[in-house]
Amino acid sequence: MLSVYTDFIRIRFLTMLAYRVNYYSGILIYMLNIGVYYFTWQAIYGDKGEIGGFTASQMTTYIAVSWMARAFYFNNLDREIATDIRDGSIAIQFIRPYNYLFVKMMQGFGEGLFRFTLFMIPGMLLALLLFPVRLPTDPLAWIGFLVMLFFSFLINSQLNILTGLMAFFVENNEGIMRMKRVVVDLFSGLVIPISLFPGWLSATMQWLPFQAITYLPGSVFTGRTKGTGILEVFGIQLIWFFALLIPIFFMWRAARKRLFVQGG
Repeated sequence: MLSVYTDFIRIRFLTMLAYRVNYYSGILIYMLNIGVYYFTWQAIYGDKGEIGGFTASQMTTYIAVSWMARAFYFNNLDREIATDIRDGSIAIQFIRPYNYLFVKMMQGFGEGLFRFTLFMIPGMLLALLLFPVRLPTDPLAWIGFLVMLFFSFLINSQLNILTGLMAFFVENNEGIMRMKRVVVDLFSGLVIPISLFPGWLSATMQWLPFQAITYLPGSVFTGRTKGTGILEVFGIQLIWFFALLIPIFFMWRAARKRLFVQGG
């Protein structure tokens, strides 16, 4: 059975490879985003040495690596699941000899591998040429970041699965999906690092899973989190990964009892 699931990774990677030109243009769009944030933060810093625990150099690196990390962990599993529910094809998935949600996760990982290879790495190299990005010199920072990046994908995919499964209960979850995307980008620290939020809001964010997607891996990459601190923030990711399995299990269980086919 394991080989069946790994085939889904390979097939999705090859499918994405057929449309790789679209992702080359995506690299330029991400560079534009990084450039806008870079010059905005340069204007904000001015003569200030540090804001919210970030130096100007760390902020530049954080912006670049956060957007490039998004290229890896981003996927549309929520939209794919919602489409399967609306067109009725989910009924066929129920009778096939595999776990539907695990298949979606494998497909998302295949897309992530494609994005990592042909989007994130080339994009990061281009960012190094265009902006004063500083790479970590500590091997532990690299190892910690790459491991945490994988869990960023897992946690973001779990949130997407939960959002997609809501189509069982609300029939059209388009608004929920759009809201989820804005919330993830904002509260994960992609738009603004969480340490720059007001005190009460920053404290609230520490009790939500979004920081585990962008802010914590970015803090490791920029050197704001070092040594044993890397294990601590990785522990936060592990806690959220296992915690999110619980609502997924119960929502999937409830969803199977509510299935009614609208089309197909």
